[in-house]
Amino acid sequence: MGQKVNPIGFRLAVSKDWRSKWYAPKKEFADSLHSDIAIRTYLKEKLMQAALAKIVIERAWNQVRVTLHTARPGLVIGRKGQEIEVMSQKISEMCGGRQVKIDIFEIKQPELDAQLVAEAVTVQLERRISFRRAMKRAVQTAMDMGAEGIRIRVAGRLGGADIARAEWYRQGKVPLQTLRIPIDYGFAEARTVYGIIGCKVWMNRGNAPENTRPRDERRPRRDRNDGGGPGGAAPRGGRARRPMGEGAPAAAPAEAPAVA
Repeated sequence: MGQKVNPIGFRLAVSKDWRSKWYAPKKEFADSLHSDIAIRTYLKEKLMQAALAKIVIERAWNQVRVTLHTARPGLVIGRKGQEIEVMSQKISEMCGGRQVKIDIFEIKQPELDAQLVAEAVTVQLERRISFRRAMKRAVQTAMDMGAEGIRIRVAGRLGGADIARAEWYRQGKVPLQTLRIPIDYGFAEARTVYGIIGCKVWMNRGNAPENTRPRDERRPRRDRNDGGGPGGAAPRGGRARRPMGEGAPAAAPAEAPAVA
């Protein structure tokens, strides 16, 4: 299951949040959905060099709020905020003339963001750098920055091979099925002369939610094999197990052979 389910959708309402926050009636749902797709496509193409990790869209009655999570806020803002005004006007046209407000959230450590790590690897693949070197460098950098685990997988015509294949590297702990561990997930594509090479990144930052307790702090389990003495629990059946040989008649000592 951990390899087939999207880690972000698998952890919604547990440790992850939705990236589109709005409600629309049945008649307006399709228009809002296509508008969100158009906004994300436009921002991804325009801010390709700005290390854009995540786009969150919120809709109110007559207002659309777009939050951009980026590692290079200076490229997003532009000189005197000119880029913000241009993007606000363009997004307003996509939303039917609604008022648009753009917020920028800076990512302090881009080496610990799965989406930015995946995009960094794909950029190196497009520059014809060895995929093994790019993957190992990304893994080592993430572990040096404090990550508890990372896994990178690339698939496609690696190194220009005629037959496509997949290779992956993992270091540390990446428990994909443990919901209390907020696994970060990122995906990017490298468009090379041989074809498209996909890159997936799973990142374990190690910051578990505050409302969950580690396993060591939970109530300890009783040992079923403990024999019901002081401080011990009796096994199933209500009776303590008797040690082997206890209560059995002692064997008679062997008689010495008679001497002729």
